[in-house]
Amino acid sequence: MSYKYLLDIALILLSTKLLGLITRKFNLPQVVGALLAGVILGPSVLNVLKETDFISMLAELGVIVLMFTAGLESDISQLKSVGKSAFIVASMGVLIPLIGGTAVAYIFNDGSLTTVSAFLQNVFIGAILTATSVSITVEALRELGKMSEKSASVILGAAIIDDILGILVLTVITSMADQSINIGVVLLKIIGFLVFTLVIGYLVYVFFGKWIEKYDVDKRRFVIGAFVICLLMAFIAEEFFGVADITGAFAAGLVLSRNRETAYISRRFDIISYMLLSPIFFASIGINMKIPKMSFEIIIMTIVLVVVAMLTKVIGCGIGAKICRFNKSEAIQIGTGMMARGEVALIIANKGMKMGIMNTYFLPAVIIMVIVCAIITPILLKKAYELKGINESV
Repeated sequence: MSYKYLLDIALILLSTKLLGLITRKFNLPQVVGALLAGVILGPSVLNVLKETDFISMLAELGVIVLMFTAGLESDISQLKSVGKSAFIVASMGVLIPLIGGTAVAYIFNDGSLTTVSAFLQNVFIGAILTATSVSITVEALRELGKMSEKSASVILGAAIIDDILGILVLTVITSMADQSINIGVVLLKIIGFLVFTLVIGYLVYVFFGKWIEKYDVDKRRFVIGAFVICLLMAFIAEEFFGVADITGAFAAGLVLSRNRETAYISRRFDIISYMLLSPIFFASIGINMKIPKMSFEIIIMTIVLVVVAMLTKVIGCGIGAKICRFNKSEAIQIGTGMMARGEVALIIANKGMKMGIMNTYFLPAVIIMVIVCAIITPILLKKAYELKGINESV
């Protein structure tokens, strides 16, 4: 048995904390330091750390806990009040990047894939741009103390809907290349998950509340119970409904967000998340990003793709926010918060390559787009919230 995993964890925790403190000195969110730590220690720079099954599983647990905590800290009544707004923001945040990404691919596609039409290849690049990595935004919002803001609720709600819409877009594209995938079945699974969450969520809420009232001597048992519910919801979402496990975890957090011991449970999860799981998750994003060799044409394409990826999310979601009568500063906050890309975009790209839909010519540009968006989103989000109060009447 190798014990190198102990050294890997020590290096991740040390580097993420040190770089987090350095970025904080420059008034940047510490999550930026954690992402940079992964890039520096990973194959892209020093090649000290590589992704292992152990790190990968811990990272997945980290993002599940992060989204569960986000659900715990969310105001359900506020989420309900922004439900319509979140749907409009998410829809625009999928449509505009889809068009923008397709246009970029149309311009630069070298047509090297012959088994799949150029149109399908181009639309697939657009589908990659629709993905939002809400976990990065959530950590930045928590660090900035903005989780209770109405704009934050819209971002959270829109990101969940964004995941569902993204699944539909991806399913439509892959079904055009693989006839074995049934769009109708996917739609039924998503509807089934929503019904399951409402019914089981209510039962869990009632049971958990009565459990707290009856056994309130040792509060630690409630933390364990909450964690079990979180993990089960995450597993069921992914395994039985084809919905992202983080969506199930967030739903579990919402279910438990209005009981008497929510604050206590949230504090306990904050400890394990801050101490171990979150640093590993954010570092793993950087470790997974292997920057390939770049030609001049790929560099130009990469610059264009990065700019389009950022602008289409900000503009698309910002337009959606303005449609819903948010003021200018709130629209910028919402658009910026939806701009982050992360592991979801890389997973989609990987799936596309395996299915022969994605032209590998675009891989370097996609990887660098993810890196830039992941690192720059927390920075710009901080700046966006500093605009609060400016041009409120616009």
